[in-house]
Parts: sequence; structure tokens; C-alpha cells
Amino acid sequence: MEYLNPARAPYTGQDRELIGTAHARRARAHFARRPAYRPTPVHTIPGLAGTAAVHVKDESARMGLGSFKALGGAYAVHLLAGRDGTRTPVVCASAGNHGISVAAGAAEAGLPCHVYLAEDVPETFARRLRDLGARVHRDGPDYDAGLRAALSAAQEHGWRLVADTSWEGYTSVPLDVMRGYTVLFDELTDPGAVADDLGPTHVFVQAGVGGLAAAAAGYVRDRWGERPRVVVVEPEGAPCLVESARAGAPVHVHGAPTTLGRLDCREPSLLAHRLLNHLADLYVTITDDQAAAAARELGRAGVALSACGAAGAAGLLALTPSARHALGLDHTARVLLVGTEGPVEPK
Repeated sequence: MEYLNPARAPYTGQDRELIGTAHARRARAHFARRPAYRPTPVHTIPGLAGTAAVHVKDESARMGLGSFKALGGAYAVHLLAGRDGTRTPVVCASAGNHGISVAAGAAEAGLPCHVYLAEDVPETFARRLRDLGARVHRDGPDYDAGLRAALSAAQEHGWRLVADTSWEGYTSVPLDVMRGYTVLFDELTDPGAVADDLGPTHVFVQAGVGGLAAAAAGYVRDRWGERPRVVVVEPEGAPCLVESARAGAPVHVHGAPTTLGRLDCREPSLLAHRLLNHLADLYVTITDDQAAAAARELGRAGVALSACGAAGAAGLLALTPSARHALGLDHTARVLLVGTEGPVEPK
């Protein structure tokens, strides 16, 4: 499914207050003080999908935690601890990577951490969480069930919820998480990060609840203006952002089973929806098989990612001719993809 966004509108000062280059600089200054921090590499694949070049920001080794999520949850935990000096335990729900980031941030801040995982999250994530000192709880068949359990635990025990999604009345912490993600886009402006310094003409970003995609859209618009086209890529089985865009408001989708576990989210982040609803140019859904094929394609080019990590590439490779025409995507295009995670041990 492809949906050209009719609500596309310019980036505004109000958007900049939420997500932009200034927030990225502040978050990056925070991480620069951490010994494990290093900018992640960019792999350039000339001619992929009929473009001039595709640049893949490879997050598979981010700070030893294995995904872009290392920049979000940990940043929010540190801000919480610094803001109110809390020693209160933190709690979150996760499909794997967000929990690892929260647990790492909590360990560094000396805070107890509880992470709720759905039953289908691979055990490799649970082991890594325990290694970081987190207490792991298995609850429910999917991410949404885990989130409900984490929220209930936070309310019952007085723990601090560190969620990567937002809703009415709960936006401050998820916004900090999103601002942490913008660090990876800021690294693209470092000398030598990519072969050219003109900025991307197209950005394809995969989405679960939409935090990374919204962070990308906000940063790209602030840094490079209105020219780059932003494409949001979702699993066919969990199209919560595209259906929310169609409805003009966040909606819960029932969807269908998908193997793209870190993207299997049935309701969007309120903040992400509000930003993407006017900053995204196109929404596209992909099948599990298309994501797996994209991971193999990138693997042949020397970029090792999971199917979730390669979902943005799957969106690019799956575009119809009409969508390519609408986006102005041709042999001159310079496309940015985010390789969000490395290969993951199967369940």
C-alpha cells in the first residue's frame, strides 16, 4: 500500500521547538561525554534501486547495544535522573531494543529497571536485559499488552515510566527519547560521513510507533529544508501510521501477524503522528518477505542487518513507478536509509 500524504505542509517554528538541529546538538553533547559513544558508519551503495546512490546509516553497533534505540531510552533516563534527582525505579515496555537502552541508562544512573516484554520477543533480548541488571517481565502477546502492563506497574508502585510512545497527558519523556534519536542524523553532517555534502533528496525510515520517523522528518526539514522527500515505511501487518494519516487522527489498527517484531505496533505515538501528518510525503507498507529480501540485498553489499533493520530499504525497493514519479525519485536521487539494527537471533 502506498499513500501520498495530502496533508503535507511546511516545517514550522512550532515543529522546531519539538524536533530540530538544536535538540540534536544538545543530545549529542550529552553522548560525547560517554566513553562508548562513536558516530556510526555510513555505507554507500551506488545505483541501488536505480538511484545515484543509497547511503545506509548503520546502527548495528551503536554504543555496543546493537541498534539506534541506544540513543533514545538512555538519554531520557539520564534527563529524568538529572532533572529531579530521582532514585525511583524506571519501567518500560519493549519489543527488545528500547528496553536495552533504558536498562543501559538505568545501570549507568544507578537506578533499578523493570522491562516488560511480549511473549514473542526473542529470548536473546531478555538475556541482554538481564545482563544489564534489568528485571524482565513477560506479559501479553504483543507490544501493546506489554505497554499496558508497564503503565499499570508504574501506577501501582510509583515507578517512572520511560515509554517510546506518547499519548494525551504523556509526552515529555517520549519527546526526550525522540530527541535522542536525532543524534544519528546529526552525525551525517560530519566531514567525510557521506561522499557529498548536499544532503539527501529522499529519506526512507521504518516505523513502529513512529518516533524514529518523526525524529528524521523534523531533523531533515530543519537541516535541509523542504526539498528532501520523507517516506515512512511500515509492516503490512501493523500500518498504524498510514491509517492514522488517512483518518487525520491516531487510530488503533488490528493488523495481522508479522515477523517484523520491532515494528509490530498497532497504535502510533501521538507526537509522531502529529509531526508526520504534515511532514511525511509518502507512507508505504511492506510485507515480511520484502523486508527479508531487502536484508539479503543489503547483505550482498556488505551491510548486515535484520529484516526490521532493512525495512526502509524494502520500502525503497518496493516502490511502484507511480510512487517513484510522485517523489521525483530517479537516477539522480541520493537516498538515506537507516539500518536500525543488526541481525537478531531468531526465536
